This record gives sequence, C-alpha cells and structure tokens, in this order.
Amino acid sequence: MDLTRRSFFKASALALAGSMAYELSSASEAFAMDADDSWKLVNTEEYTNICCYCSGGCGVICSVRDGELINIEGDPDHVINEGGLCPKGATMFQLIKVVDDKTGEIIPNPNRVYNPMVRRPYSTEWEEITWEEAIDEICRHVKDTRDQYFIEKDEDGKTVNRLEAIGHLGGSQQNSEEEYLILKFMRSLGLVAVDNQARV
Repeated sequence: MDLTRRSFFKASALALAGSMAYELSSASEAFAMDADDSWKLVNTEEYTNICCYCSGGCGVICSVRDGELINIEGDPDHVINEGGLCPKGATMFQLIKVVDDKTGEIIPNPNRVYNPMVRRPYSTEWEEITWEEAIDEICRHVKDTRDQYFIEKDEDGKTVNRLEAIGHLGGSQQNSEEEYLILKFMRSLGLVAVDNQARV
C-alpha cells in the first residue's frame, strides 16, 4: 500500500471522527447523564445565605433536603465572592456534619453545642442551661453592671449619661435596619464603646 502524507491525514481524521462518534453515542458510558439516586444533591432545595465567619459577607448556596442541610457552596451570582469561598467558608458545613475518619460516612458533628453553656466562677466545667436561663442571666449581668458603673454627670457637673464598663462589638451579617436598632438599644443603655466587625 502506498501511504502518502495526504492519505495518512485522511486516515487519521477518519479514525478520530469514528472514535469521537462512538464516545458520544449511546453505546458509550463516557457521557451517560442518567439520573442517579445516589447523587448528593438529588431532590434538594437551594437557599442563598451569607457566610458566618468574617466581615466579608460572602454569598453561599445551602442545599437542603427534608429540612436537613446537605451541602454548602459558594454562590456564583453573589457580587462579593462570585462563587469562591475561603478555607473557613468552605468548611462551614462542618459546623453541623463531619466525615467520620474510620468509616468515611457523614455524621453529626460530635463537638457541636446545641444549647447555651456557662462556666461558673471558679469552676472548671461547663454547665448546660436553657435559653431562658441564658437570657435571664445576661440581662441580670447587664443591669447590675449598668447600675454599678453608670455615669450621670462628669467631673464638671455636665450631664453625660454614659456607661464605660460595657462595650459592644456588632456583627457583620446584619442588614442596615437591624444594625440601626442594635445601635439605638446600645446607646439607650449609655454605651460609648460601640464598634462593628465589618469595619475591622
């Protein structure tokens, strides 16, 4: 057989076209896209949210099935992160579930705390309390501190109505209206040391 350069290219192109036609046909499993019940995100609902870790406010997509969080990933439509997540944001899922080292299965995070915990003075152990008890104790501490350290007038006799013994650091995930109400509440207590994580 006399093989010329032209016939070699023709044969190579024909072989490549035949190979591609087979791979793209239904006979090949290379591109099979049949629905698989074992896929991670089958039958999930997606909700957009904000990452909880820093003041960046990156957008995330939370995939939920039957009220249970299945997956978290960056939101490609979000103006800040455009789908990317930092290492902390990428591990947000581990707040709820972790991969078991021995079995490789996803299990509830054994270190997650679901209720308020308090460590009493001089104690080395954490004690679990109810949400009502936690709110009552926080309110009592704020009230006692305000009653003890509230400054009504300064050294010159000017009315200042301030409280320097408590400071407030706001979060970065509240919207403007929530931050407005929080600031009003803190100012009503007399706080002057008010800052926000989003500024840092």
